[in-house]
Amino acid sequence: MVFTQADGQQWRTAMNAVPAFPVATPAADYAFMKLQQPDPATGEPDPNKLAAFFAAHPAANRFREWVAATPPSASYATRRYNSLDAFELVDAHGRRRAVRWSMLPAARADPHEPIPADDPDFLARGLRRRLSRGPIEWTLSITFANPGDPVDDASRAWTGAHRDVDAGTLVIDAMQAQASGPCRDTNFDPTVLPVGIEPSDDPLLEFRHEAYAISHRRETGRESPPRNSAPASASTGG
Repeated sequence: MVFTQADGQQWRTAMNAVPAFPVATPAADYAFMKLQQPDPATGEPDPNKLAAFFAAHPAANRFREWVAATPPSASYATRRYNSLDAFELVDAHGRRRAVRWSMLPAARADPHEPIPADDPDFLARGLRRRLSRGPIEWTLSITFANPGDPVDDASRAWTGAHRDVDAGTLVIDAMQAQASGPCRDTNFDPTVLPVGIEPSDDPLLEFRHEAYAISHRRETGRESPPRNSAPASASTGG
């Protein structure tokens, strides 16, 4: 998503429907992505190399177990989306508070809702049907870190009771085609942040910033604007 303020500052956030990243470092992330590429001889990833990777990376094992135990999503509207990385809220006195955030759905999942096996676009179709009946809402929930919480490791979810603050409501009342909508050419760099929010020391944030910039340049032929200096005419939604 992209939130654009009146003065042109932007807050871009690329959230995921998983509780944590599978790995904690750029090197491990790169290795994991490489290992998922198909072997030319078989057309599938090499299972032995993947097994060795999982044996060496406990966080990736936790992620794999979560995937195996979690039913596929039946609707975009009923999923929780998480920042995964931690960020810092900085007040006017320079005091810092580590946080993560999530979008919590107002709609509840229907365990009996069918997931068609022969329609790869059923999530978009389902969203369109829901919107024809009215807007869809999520609550932006800010979770404050407890002492000892890992703020530089997105592969470790924060567990137990935390202070959560409802910071607003996201309302979606229409959708546009990805191929022609305002999201198409937007670089959803999670380090594009307004004054008062700063990246944590999580190394994946800078890695994502660099990787997304390269991808954006290859897709659009344009350089991404500097962080915290996006023009006011830029995309306002995603």
